[in-house]
Amino acid sequence: MEVKVALVTGGSSGIGAATARLLAAHGIKVYAASRRGTFQTPTPDVIPISMDVNDAEATRLAVAQILQAEGRLDAVVVNAGSGIYGPIEGTLEEEARQQFETNYFGALKTIQACLPAFRSQGHGRIIIICSVMSILQLPFQGFYSSVKAALLSLSESLSMELKGSGIQCSAILPGDVATGFTGARKFTVASQDPASPYKEWMEKNLKKIEHDELGGMRPEVIAKQVFRQLRKKNMSVRVIPRADYKLVGFLVRMVPARVKLSIIRILY
Repeated sequence: MEVKVALVTGGSSGIGAATARLLAAHGIKVYAASRRGTFQTPTPDVIPISMDVNDAEATRLAVAQILQAEGRLDAVVVNAGSGIYGPIEGTLEEEARQQFETNYFGALKTIQACLPAFRSQGHGRIIIICSVMSILQLPFQGFYSSVKAALLSLSESLSMELKGSGIQCSAILPGDVATGFTGARKFTVASQDPASPYKEWMEKNLKKIEHDELGGMRPEVIAKQVFRQLRKKNMSVRVIPRADYKLVGFLVRMVPARVKLSIIRILY
C-alpha cells in the first residue's frame, strides 16, 4: 500500500524535521508533531501539529485530528526523545524515570494511538528511530542505552505480533548524528557533583562524545533510510545506517561481552 500520509514525532528539528522534509519532497503529506507544534519552514505538505507524546489523550486526539482531515494515516515515524548524561551511581529515580517517560512510554503511547487506524485500514508502517547504543552501551549514558535497548526489543516483538495484519514495524539504529540533540542533553545531579569519583573520567568522556556527535552524519542520512523503508514491500526489521556502524554491529555480536566492554572503556 502506497504511503500517502505520515506522522513524524519529534518533527520540529533534527532527524524528525529532515524526515518530514524528505517525505514531503516525495509527495507524502507529513504531520510534523512536537510539543510546540512548530516547524522551521512549513509547506502545504508539511503540517506542524501540537502533540505531547507524554500525554496519552493528547496523542490520541492528534491522531484523530489527522484521520479526520485526511481520512487515512499510512505511517508513523516514532522519533521524539532526549538524552541524559551521568553515572548510574547517584542518579535520582525521577531522573531515570523521565528518560523512560518520553523515549519509551512516549513511543508506546504514539504506537498504540496509531494501531487502531492501521488495523482498520488493513495496512500501516511503524518506524522507530532507535540508536546503535541499543546494542553498543557507553559509560555515563547507561539510561539512554537502556531505553533504546528497550525500544529495540519493543519494535522486534511488535514485528512478530503484527505478522499477517498488513502492519509492519522497523527499527532504525543511527550512530552519531549532528543535530541539536547534543546541546539539548540533560545532565543528572550526580554528574555535576565536583566531588564525584567519576569527575575526571566524565570530563574526558563528554568531550569525546560531543566531538563524535558534532562530527557525525547529517540527519538527512537517517531520513533517507526512513524513506527507503517506507518504499519497500517488506520493511527490514532492523536497519543500521552506514557501513562503519554496520561493521560495529557485526563485531558486537561476535566478540565476548567482556572484550567488548573493555574496548569501549578504553575508547570512552
